[in-house]
Amino acid sequence: MVIVLWFWSCVLLLFSGLCFLYWIDFLRSYRKIRDFPTSNIATAAQGYVELFGRCELINGTPIHSPFGNVPCCWYQYWHERLDTSTNKLELIKKDNSTAPFLIVDDTGQCVISPQGAHVTANRCRSWSEGSDRHTEWLLLPNDTLYAIGDFTTTGGHLHNDDDEIAEIGSLIDTWKLDRENLHERFDLDRDGIMDQKEWELALLQAASELRKTRSEQSKTVVEGVHRMRKPKDGRPFLLADEIPEKLGQRYLIRACVSLMICIPTGFLAMLLAMLALR
Repeated sequence: MVIVLWFWSCVLLLFSGLCFLYWIDFLRSYRKIRDFPTSNIATAAQGYVELFGRCELINGTPIHSPFGNVPCCWYQYWHERLDTSTNKLELIKKDNSTAPFLIVDDTGQCVISPQGAHVTANRCRSWSEGSDRHTEWLLLPNDTLYAIGDFTTTGGHLHNDDDEIAEIGSLIDTWKLDRENLHERFDLDRDGIMDQKEWELALLQAASELRKTRSEQSKTVVEGVHRMRKPKDGRPFLLADEIPEKLGQRYLIRACVSLMICIPTGFLAMLLAMLALR
């Protein structure tokens, strides 16, 4: 009996601690949204900044969601499959796009690098194909976009070496979604397996296409390119397709719910520990 009490005390204590961490994270995000003034892109200071505008594509070139093939600025997808033995859906794979896109306001535009962002996308599509279920969350061109993160301005170039490597990887990941076309282009010996040399060929081709696209874009990019990415100091990097006030309320509600769960579960864990010590 004592072992059972200690077991459940530890489980509840861990759950309470997890809720406490969520409370801190949600409350911190709420305060950032509430306290930070919204800046204009053209006059925003360098550093941690809040922007509000709309989504746009870089050079008008969309990415496509992997299952619905919807042209968009950003996507996240879940692929689930029904387990007939338990009659429950099991997550097979989930992923999100990492390709950059723009936030635009009346004063200018800023390149968003979404890697590491917590994205709230209310535009959701879900459908079933046999025992598989697909769900996609999307940010589309002209959707409202709120962004808070690390803002920098550089001279005329959208990318550095690290960014190029990341975007080559993102392009390769996109090609992998269409394996038939990938093998048609790069599986030179037609054995159905991509060996090291064939992957190197794919990487070289991805780099070539990326640099060609960047070269075409640079013709229309003016000096002083604004960019937003994940802060290195751990502060929240948030993207959402809703107004700041509504997003702030959402995080406040999450913080309150987390605290309401944290306190009673922590109290119950202590109570079970006390009973185990008797």
